[in-house]
Amino acid sequence: EDLSKGMQQKIQFVATVLHKPKLLILDEPFSGFDPINANIIKDEILELKENGSTIIFSTHRMESVEELCDQVALINKAKKILDGSKKELKEQFKMNTFEISYKGELTENDTIFSIINTDLNKEGIYTGQIRLKEGISTNEMINTLMNQVELKGFNEKIPSMNDIFIAAVNGQNN
Repeated sequence: EDLSKGMQQKIQFVATVLHKPKLLILDEPFSGFDPINANIIKDEILELKENGSTIIFSTHRMESVEELCDQVALINKAKKILDGSKKELKEQFKMNTFEISYKGELTENDTIFSIINTDLNKEGIYTGQIRLKEGISTNEMINTLMNQVELKGFNEKIPSMNDIFIAAVNGQNN
């Protein structure tokens, strides 16, 4: 009886990792797998990584990069357009943007921050995004906000690997 393609892929993966290789090269390892089997493969990759295996991973799925990768090289049209640790790349592509929630009347402060957007929810709490001006500390921004509104929440917007991919490719194409 013929094995299904998914079963063949699982057997191939198990045979590949059974001997705990020191170097593993994977090309789109989750394609063709349902979410349950993709999680099994992901867990096995993470276990190999924890046990010292070096894994070179090629994918177009940025959520996989978020979960599995420490170092990233982005290739577009056969050219490497950026590389570094995931942490360094996220730092490099930050936009000094913060998500806030608050009560009260928020007004833009030309020297501290600009308002990107703001919306009022049913409970009377505003949510929005603001961008910190260059050279201003988050403490200065928080002090300014607290003098204007009742601050309910504050979170720096860190770019996802998907955001970074799009920004890097668009930057290369401009």
